[in-house]
Amino acid sequence: MHSEYDPDDNFARSFHDDADLDEDAAQEAVAWQFLLLINPGDDDAAMEQFGRCREALIDGEDPVQALRDAIDWRAGFHVEESDAAGLIEVLDELASRLGLRIDWGFDADDDDALADAEVPALINVAFDRLREHHYTLWTYETGDHTQAGFIARQRDDEALRMVAGALGFHVRTGAL
Repeated sequence: MHSEYDPDDNFARSFHDDADLDEDAAQEAVAWQFLLLINPGDDDAAMEQFGRCREALIDGEDPVQALRDAIDWRAGFHVEESDAAGLIEVLDELASRLGLRIDWGFDADDDDALADAEVPALINVAFDRLREHHYTLWTYETGDHTQAGFIARQRDDEALRMVAGALGFHVRTGAL
């Protein structure tokens, strides 16, 4: 029997109607894939963050919040829109994990320069500098007056977009 291919229903026949799918396990699997993407080449860090995330998910926490807490200052960032110094510090830390250094275009230790710096502009500078080394700086909507995101390999852009979307992250490259 032949049926027509429906591109919107690729997995229609993947599981039987009576298949017992564990949605929590599926969510954990997607979270694991996400952590591997934002911890390029560092499976140990991804595993440590997964343990933290898994505990929060078991306690019923929202997946985005659980992951944000698990990756903060380890593989991601979450800073106030007005905290240019904090953003520079965390992105320098994340870039150093990848063996990279971000050239901000000014002395990041200069208080006067920091006072004039705007977080979205700094995010775009970091995005441009990281792209030179084939990495992408991603940001996502937080729903408040903060900026948050993570770094992944450029070659994983499409996978990151799909996996992050499945978890509820509304991501984009560079500043929002």
